[in-house]
Amino acid sequence: MIDTSDIEKSLEKLEALIGVTFLDRIHLLTAVTHRSYLNEHKEAKQGHNERYEFLGDAVLELVITDFLFNKYPEKPEGELTAIRAALVNTVSLSEVASKLDLSEFLLLSKGEEKDTGRARQYILANTFESIIGSIYIDRGYEIAKEFIGRNLFDKTEPIVAKRLWQDAKSRFQELAQEHTSITPSYETLNQTGPDHDRVFTVGVFLGGEKIAEGRGRSKQEAEQSAAEAGLTAKGW
Repeated sequence: MIDTSDIEKSLEKLEALIGVTFLDRIHLLTAVTHRSYLNEHKEAKQGHNERYEFLGDAVLELVITDFLFNKYPEKPEGELTAIRAALVNTVSLSEVASKLDLSEFLLLSKGEEKDTGRARQYILANTFESIIGSIYIDRGYEIAKEFIGRNLFDKTEPIVAKRLWQDAKSRFQELAQEHTSITPSYETLNQTGPDHDRVFTVGVFLGGEKIAEGRGRSKQEAEQSAAEAGLTAKGW
């Protein structure tokens, strides 16, 4: 979290981490300010980052769309859409935000500071988008594009090579047919808990061979988990 006693030094450090020097740092400060922080700090001069996030999301989509369109001229629209979604989903963006140590610079309420897991992932992903928006406002499209390229373009090839743009069941089925000419089947092996809190255990099979198991709150979730485990078990 930014040291509010020396905001300029903190913002200068953040500029170095993201590789962008701002003409007006108020844009960068706004980009790392969560709405909850302003609820507790009425004296703050900056706004919160939601409008910047809205803008950054649009810039991000355009940059990634343009990049994928030119990188993969043979791929159809549906596949490009799925690859783009895998590149810019919450998990992917929060990973990039973590590598940039954005958590160190977030301005949050005391309550939000304690959140971890999915809630923190969501905040980090949104902050990454708001920083894109702030760069676009302060330095323009080309600098924003360079920032996005440095942080996301390299993630594309592993996503395509490992078919991570597909859900696990689709990937497992394609690879199973490619390697064994067998279509996977799924079988519910167990279910526990009351109706409102049921946990399913599902096995994925190739022919009569059980490859892996997965668990989930629904059969569909358990099947996806089993397929993911099957990919690992097969080394696919």
